[in-house]
Amino acid sequence: MDYGFLMLVLLAWVIGGGSPGPATLAISATAMEHGRRSGLLIASGIVAGSACWGIAAGFGISSLMLANVWVFETIRYLGALYLLYLALKSFKSAFKGDAGLTVKASNNRLFVKGLLLHLTNPKAVLGWGSVYAVALPPGADVYQIMGLFFILISASICVFIGYGFLFSIEKISQSYRTSKRWFELAFGTLFGAASVKLLTSRLEN
Repeated sequence: MDYGFLMLVLLAWVIGGGSPGPATLAISATAMEHGRRSGLLIASGIVAGSACWGIAAGFGISSLMLANVWVFETIRYLGALYLLYLALKSFKSAFKGDAGLTVKASNNRLFVKGLLLHLTNPKAVLGWGSVYAVALPPGADVYQIMGLFFILISASICVFIGYGFLFSIEKISQSYRTSKRWFELAFGTLFGAASVKLLTSRLEN
C-alpha cells in the first residue's frame, strides 16, 4: 500500500467527516445545550453508525445497494424524514421555547439518536465503499480491508468526539444559551436543507 496516498485519503476522510452536516450539527447542538457528557454520547452513537456502515461496505453491501436501487431509496426516504423531524423540533424550540432538538434524555436515547442519524444516511455506506475501492489494491484480503477500516474509524472517532469536547466548552455553551432562538433557527434551517438534499439526491453509478 502506498502510505503517502493513504495519508491523502485519510486527510480527505477527516475533512469530509468534520465538515458541516447532520452529524456534526447534532453533536454541536447537543453539547452546547446539555454539556459534554451528552455531546459525547450522541457522538458515540454516530461513530457506531459509521462503524456499522464501514463493516457493511467491507462485506460488499455498498455494491448490493448499487445493484438494488430500492434498498438505497428506502433508506434515503427514511433518512430524509428523520432529518425533517429534527428540523421541526428545532423550529418548535425556537418559536415556543421548548427543549427542541436535544431534549433531556437518557444515555441510551442519546446514543440511539446518534446511531439512527448515521444509519439513515445511505450515502455513508457508499462513501465507505468508495474509499475502499480507491485506497485498497485489487483483490485486497480481509486483513487489508479491516486494517483500513480501523484507520478510518479511528479518524472518525477523533473528529466526532472532538466536536463533543469542542462545543461543550463553557464560552461556546454560554453563547448558545444567550442566543438560543437564533441557534435553533439555524439548526432547523440546516437540518431542513439536509433533508431536502437527501430527498432529492439520486444514486450515482
